[in-house]
Amino acid sequence: MEGDDNNNYTRPLLTPPQPNSSAAVFTTESHDIPPITTPRIFGREFLLESKKLWYLAGPAIFTSVCQYSLGAITQLFAGHVGTLELAAVSVENSVIAGFCFGIMLGMGSALETLCGQAFGAGQLSMLGIYMQRSWVILNTTCLILCLLYVFAKPLLNFIGQTASISKAAGEFAVWMIPQLFAYAMNFPIQKFLQAQSKIMVMAWIAAAALVMHLLLSWLLMLRLGWGLVGAAVVLNGSWWFIVVAQLVYILSGTCGEAWSGFSIKAFENLWGFVRLSLASAVMLCLEMWYFMALILFAGYLKNAEVSVDALSICMNILGWTVMVSIGMNAAVSVRVSNELGASHPRAAKFSLVVAVVTSFILGVVMSLLLIIFRKQYPSLFSNDSEVKELVMELTPMLAFCIIINNVQPVLSGVAVGAGWQSLVAYVNIACYYLFGVPLGLILGYVFDFGVKGIWSGMLTGTVVQTCVLFIIVYRTDWNKEASLAEERIKKWGGHEDSKSNGVAAQQS
Repeated sequence: MEGDDNNNYTRPLLTPPQPNSSAAVFTTESHDIPPITTPRIFGREFLLESKKLWYLAGPAIFTSVCQYSLGAITQLFAGHVGTLELAAVSVENSVIAGFCFGIMLGMGSALETLCGQAFGAGQLSMLGIYMQRSWVILNTTCLILCLLYVFAKPLLNFIGQTASISKAAGEFAVWMIPQLFAYAMNFPIQKFLQAQSKIMVMAWIAAAALVMHLLLSWLLMLRLGWGLVGAAVVLNGSWWFIVVAQLVYILSGTCGEAWSGFSIKAFENLWGFVRLSLASAVMLCLEMWYFMALILFAGYLKNAEVSVDALSICMNILGWTVMVSIGMNAAVSVRVSNELGASHPRAAKFSLVVAVVTSFILGVVMSLLLIIFRKQYPSLFSNDSEVKELVMELTPMLAFCIIINNVQPVLSGVAVGAGWQSLVAYVNIACYYLFGVPLGLILGYVFDFGVKGIWSGMLTGTVVQTCVLFIIVYRTDWNKEASLAEERIKKWGGHEDSKSNGVAAQQS
């Protein structure tokens, strides 16, 4: 809105939570933010945007940590049952469920674009329809992915697992099929709630599930001696508890116009929806599998056991820190999609700036803590002196990786919020697999730099990808993106006459 000045600018409002609401909801009944021309305006808008981001990011981070911990707790108790049981749960979680988790989360992320932009434009009735379309597509995909669970035993044998581990993990995988369908229901629900800034309800449900999971895992796996059967019952039950609790919240009427019941429209425009879902899945999975490949490559080095152990410790720490960036990713995706949907291009761009600065600072703080305690923290994971020494040597690289991986998901979140999934998928293929992986293999094997060489090369690919995303974002015409958001809403079933009263989409 080039004609706006500070006198007729209306600051975005934060409406207090209503009795039935579990989160603060930011209204779109405002003009775009004013041009940032002075440090005072920058400071004021930075503070306002930070509050909006953290209302979303804080509970989102907590939810991610709780859900990430479900599998970790199961592995912890499996370790007290027996060595074979621990190996079976670990392999199923990391190989079979981990692979499917990435696909389901990626496909569900398509709703971050559609629901976020529809909410920002006031097309509230479309949110429920989008969620139902995603359920149809993800559950259909699950029917195909079930084959991985059914044939897990021969698959694990094929990739080199021992016969005993393959048999135990294969049986456990079949028992975990209900979890796969819980993924298919859960991720669309999460994106549906995130788009409306209803994050706190997800956090409370995840916390309740974590407590229940901890108690039942102890009771069934250890106290009653159910072993792997108990692990499957509890893990499936915890994920379905999350799904059912969130559905009860939605069906109770707390989402207003966003949920108007089941509709036949869920089966319309499915092919276009599938393409966007697949693009989201490819984009996310290429990122998730990239660092999984790092451990795989380390297994072929001369001192493979020490290298794999040290890298596993580093990846474990990186996994926990990534929960922070995932929360910020979800927050900035919602903010950007909401503002583009409301035709607020300057607000969308500034939300990106605030998220990148905040994530960078968080990454620096976490990295400094690791460097300060680099001689102490390896002892928490291993008693082997060689492993601890290698972890200490890798700590500076891990610290740098944490900083990069705190900023990069924010840019990916912007890409999801703006609907650039296909573009970023191509960027990921080029930077990660055509550049990063070959460079890592050359440094690690040809130049004999070992695990540090492999990680250095692959980390360089991440840096290049982050730089490319920066360039794309910097050159983006945000006014055009706001117009595209309106067209996207119309394409997927929204109509001008269905906008909520009082939602004014200001044109630039």
